[in-house]
Amino acid sequence: MRRKPIIALIYDFDGTLSPGNMQEFGFIQAIGQTPAEFWDKSNRIAVGQDASNILAYMKLMYDEARASGIKLTREDFARYGKDIKLYEGVRDWFQNVNDYGKAHGVIIEHYINSSGLTEIIEGSPIASAFKHIFAGSFIYDEKGEAEWPGIAVDYTAKTQYLFKIQKGIFSSRDAEKVNESLADEAKRIPFTNMIYFGDGETDVPSMKLVSMFGGNAIAVFDPSRPAKKAVAQKLLRQGRVNFITPASYTKDSRTFRLVCAIIDKVKADSELHQFSRYR
Repeated sequence: MRRKPIIALIYDFDGTLSPGNMQEFGFIQAIGQTPAEFWDKSNRIAVGQDASNILAYMKLMYDEARASGIKLTREDFARYGKDIKLYEGVRDWFQNVNDYGKAHGVIIEHYINSSGLTEIIEGSPIASAFKHIFAGSFIYDEKGEAEWPGIAVDYTAKTQYLFKIQKGIFSSRDAEKVNESLADEAKRIPFTNMIYFGDGETDVPSMKLVSMFGGNAIAVFDPSRPAKKAVAQKLLRQGRVNFITPASYTKDSRTFRLVCAIIDKVKADSELHQFSRYR
C-alpha cells in the first residue's frame, strides 16, 4: 500500500504566529516593567558578558521574578501563555490546512521551532495543534520552581531540530539518533516535504537549510510595520527564502493560498517519484 506523504509545517513563534515576544503578554507586566525596559536589560547582559541573548533573557526572567517575589512554575508560565496575542486567522489556520491536506491525500503535521519558552507556548490557545514543540525550557527544583535554564534555542540550535523532525525524533536531549546515518527512503519527513515559517534574521539558518534541500521557506511580515516587510524582501532577494507573505492566516489569505499550492506540488512530486521506482 502506498504511504501518504507527510508534510511538516514548521513555525517560529514570536513575530511569526504572534506579533510580539511571548514574555510581553503577562510576565513582563507581572514584574512591573515595560517590554522596552526588560529587553534593554537583557541586551545589556548579553553585550556586557559577551553571552548568548537567549541565556541572557532566561537569566533575567529568573532574577526579576525572584526580585519581585514571583514564582516561576510550569503552571505560572502556562498562565502567561493564555493571553498571547496571535495574528489574524491563526486560531483556525491549523485545522484549515489539515482539512486541505486530508482532501488532497497528504498528512499534515505542525511543529514549533522557537527561541521562546516551551512552557509558555504550552499554555497558549493553539498548543494542541502541534505535533511537537521545540523551544527553550527551564530545569525545575523539587518544589516545581524554575532554577536553571534547561534548553536554550538560538538561531543555529534551531537547525538541529529540523533534522530531528526529518527522522521523527521528539527528544530535545537526544544527540545520538539525530546524527545516525539514515537512507533517504527511511527518513520520516524529507526536507522536500517541509514548509518553514519565520520572520527575521534568527530564522535564516533554518530557512536556508530547508530551501537548500528542496523544501520551502516562507518569510512572514507584519503588514503594519514597513521595516518588517523590508526584512522579508531582503531575505527573498538574497535567496534565503522561497516566498514572502503578510502575517495573515485566514482561509482567504495569500498565506493559505500559497501553502495550498505547495501542498499540491509536494503531492504531485511524491506521485511522480512513485513512477520513477517502477521495475
